[in-house]
Amino acid sequence: MSNLTFFKQWHEDVHCVFGRDPAAHNVWEILLTYSGVHAVLIHRISHRLWKANWKLSARMMANIAKTFTNVEIHPGATIGRRLFIDHALGVVIGETTEIGNDVTLYHGVTLGGTTWHKEKRHPTIGNNVLIGAGAKILGAITLGNNVRVGANSVVVKDVPPCCTVVGIPGRIIQTKGTQIQNRQGIDLNHHLIPDPVGKAISCLMERIDELEAKQALLNETSLEEDCDTCEAETLCTPKKDSPVKLAARH
Repeated sequence: MSNLTFFKQWHEDVHCVFGRDPAAHNVWEILLTYSGVHAVLIHRISHRLWKANWKLSARMMANIAKTFTNVEIHPGATIGRRLFIDHALGVVIGETTEIGNDVTLYHGVTLGGTTWHKEKRHPTIGNNVLIGAGAKILGAITLGNNVRVGANSVVVKDVPPCCTVVGIPGRIIQTKGTQIQNRQGIDLNHHLIPDPVGKAISCLMERIDELEAKQALLNETSLEEDCDTCEAETLCTPKKDSPVKLAARH
């Protein structure tokens, strides 16, 4: 996964918080109060035990971490550098999950599986990905680099790089290109996403206005044609009387 030493990984896991949480003031505050950081640090140990075939010890350590942090990370999950789990409550990361570098997860995120077979059944997450609160990424799917997932979305299909996904099921609503504005390569503006429902309603209102204008023009044209062919011209009053009144007069 990385040529970094164990303590170098820990150092990065702690210090990456400063770039993604303005509430962090110093290292001691992070070490003592950030349960998401605690979960990642302990996972670094349990994952090494898992790879060394100390399965039971790894699972026990992961269970202890879950008890104290409310974050469940299976020791078999592969996690890249500088993962930050903000607020951390209710996060679940499955056994065959693969997470790239500089990923940010918010509370309630699930990286879950969709089969009982012993195979690759959990997501693969690229680099610089941000997953909003309550989102569920399910199955052996791939989220490309620089993807943003909106809060409470349920993603069950692959997502190309540099896209924003929202909804249930998740759908791509924005492609922002390859350039990331944040100098650290992390896009935290997950609230700056289009409103697909509002946009759809706006389009419908515009379409209704257009159809009403066309219908009014059609009615006006039809009335003028009726008056041109009418033998009793003195009974017709174009553009003022409704077709119902004209029919009554005829």
